[in-house]
Amino acid sequence: MDLFDSLKEKIRGKNISLVFPEGDDTRIVTAAVRLAKEKLVHPVVLGNKDEVKKLVESNGYTLTDDVEILDPTTYPEADFEAMVQAFVERRKGKNTAEQARQMLRDVNYFGTMLVYMKKVDGLVSGAKHPTGDTVRPALQIIKTHPGISRTSGAFIMSRNDGKERYLFADCAININPNAQELAEIAVESAKTARLFDIEPRVAMLSFSTKGSAKSDEVTKVVEATKLAHELAPNEEIDGELQFDAAFVPVVAAQKAPHSEVAGKANVFVFPELQSGNIGYKMAQRFGGFDAVGPILQGLNAPVSDLSRGCNSQEVFDVALLTAAQATV
Repeated sequence: MDLFDSLKEKIRGKNISLVFPEGDDTRIVTAAVRLAKEKLVHPVVLGNKDEVKKLVESNGYTLTDDVEILDPTTYPEADFEAMVQAFVERRKGKNTAEQARQMLRDVNYFGTMLVYMKKVDGLVSGAKHPTGDTVRPALQIIKTHPGISRTSGAFIMSRNDGKERYLFADCAININPNAQELAEIAVESAKTARLFDIEPRVAMLSFSTKGSAKSDEVTKVVEATKLAHELAPNEEIDGELQFDAAFVPVVAAQKAPHSEVAGKANVFVFPELQSGNIGYKMAQRFGGFDAVGPILQGLNAPVSDLSRGCNSQEVFDVALLTAAQATV
């Protein structure tokens, strides 16, 4: 089944609601209308109702009641003050009530609080905002799972109508994760892979395979692999592996003959962001893979960051990913 057909099957009928803070963007509102029309999610769009309606109709769509328009500027005062109080409590005194009121005028903070207060199941933003504007409120308010120190960004790499699927991480967030953080990324990536019907075999990538090279960079990956086994002893995780040893069976037989992962890996954890970002873009441009993401991993509720160069279809697709995360 195609990746997105599979996602639709996972979420249809689950009554999942997603907030879209950027209701003044054509790409956002047209994707929201499609999601509602196909009865996949309940979209909550932040913005002025008349302006959202004008955007929708100018693109040949009809705004129906299935798309909820929520204007933060006219949000009921009692509800807003409850949100302010919840924000102050969550921030554990780092912000005063007045500071909270100012911060919640930002649509991303407002939308993130809707997620935290369980008024919606997830958030999709970033069409008009840089990554930090989406991720920062999520880290401050929603926060990461217990035992996870940082969020990370994964891409589903899909080819041949979704019949061929892999997961690459971290390709979006952490510039130079240490061994503990790399181990956490590996474990979270295995969980994400299952969500997209990939039974994970996780390769911890390096320029060395099983001691073929010595350096601090290699030692980090070796240590991360050990820590990942401690965090998730039942997961198939191995390293350090060069990419060819991780992916090509004949090379694996030569370089890592005793590995249960080498030669058949489908989840690839890069040692730092530079190689991860380069790697997924090379697979996308040279290999003809569709790169779907980034999927933010490790958060207590799903938040997705769009590319500012995205189109309406990409907003639609990322919303499906986000809704799928809300099913677990």
